[in-house]
This record gives sequence, structure tokens and C-alpha cells, in this order.
Amino acid sequence: METAARRADAARVAVFAKAPVAGEVKTRLIPLLGAADAAELHATLVRRTLATARNAGVGPVSLWCMPDAGHPFFAACAAQYGATLHAQRGGHLGERMARALAQLLADGPALLVGSDCPALAAGDLRAAASSLATHDAVFQPAEDGGYVLVGLSRPLPGIFDGIRWGESGVMRETRERLRAAGARWREMPERWDVDRPEDYRRLLASGLLGEAPA
Repeated sequence: METAARRADAARVAVFAKAPVAGEVKTRLIPLLGAADAAELHATLVRRTLATARNAGVGPVSLWCMPDAGHPFFAACAAQYGATLHAQRGGHLGERMARALAQLLADGPALLVGSDCPALAAGDLRAAASSLATHDAVFQPAEDGGYVLVGLSRPLPGIFDGIRWGESGVMRETRERLRAAGARWREMPERWDVDRPEDYRRLLASGLLGEAPA
């Protein structure tokens, strides 16, 4: 029974991340933390996300890197978490996500997560993978109007086209495209990510930085 359940829940997990270069990541936190510490926070969040993905046990984990996979941080992550490395390809975020998911879907259902959501748990990934047995797509919305997780069980061309990334209507606009595609999807409980000073203060208060992902 356990083997059958694992097959039903199997999904490849892609983690999107930028190289932790000071001054180029977590830029909205630089006035609070400074460029070096903001970059270190970013690296910590990437490692936490990879640990969560590995601990979920739903399938192989891959790390999709920006601007490419050449930064030593990515090689260290691959060694520590058993993740394969890939470069993100394309222009805007939607194009990069679509290309990564298309590659992964050639081998079965796929989940894609960002690296800014420390509240994302292994149980979220397991629930999302299970949802793909009965749905075309699964999303975990973010409190800011975007989403921290997307999963597909089959290709859905065009669902990321024309989205105004970084604005508050990302999930709403994606719903419109899902309806137009005739897709059946599930939305999971909202999570919060870390982009602004108030998010960082929330992170400190949550205690998540001191916890190992379970």
C-alpha cells in the first residue's frame, strides 16, 4: 500500500532561486540588513526550501538557478541536498516557469516552488503532489496576491502568459487563464513569503529560522 501511495503522490519538485550575490537579492531588505546580510538571508531561505523539498519525499528535487548554475553556492546545495542543477531559461518569470515545468512534465507531474517562503512545509508539498492525482493544477497562494507553489499534472499552455508578475493580481490573473484553459485546479491554504522589512520581523517572531524543516 505504501508503494502504491508513493506512486500516486510522485511529483518532481523544482526550486527556483537566484545566486546569493550581495546587492542583487532581497534588495528591499538591504536598508534594514545591509547587502551582505540580505544575501546571507536569501541563501538561508534557499537551503531551507531545499531541505523541505527533500524531506517531503514526493520525488526528485531540482534547483533552477539564476542567472545560471555556475555560482559555487549552487554546487554546494546540490551536494548537500542531492538536487540536480539547471539554469532558468527565458525572459520574464512566467516564461522561465513554463519552460521548467514543460521539461519536468515530460516525466510526470511536477511541483515548482520559490525560495522565499519559510512557512512552506513538507506537508504542503505532499498535499500538493496528492492533489495532482485528481487535478490538472494545484496552487498555494501567497498573502501578497501571488503564489508560493504551483504544480501541474499535464501541460497547460498559456496559463502564465500576460501575468503582471510582482503585482497583487498574480493569482487572480492566473485563475482567469486556468478557467480559459478549462483546467481543474485546487488552491491550498495561503502562505507568506519574505520580501519586505515587516516580513523579516515576522520571520524573526515566527522562530522558523531556528527550526529544521519537518
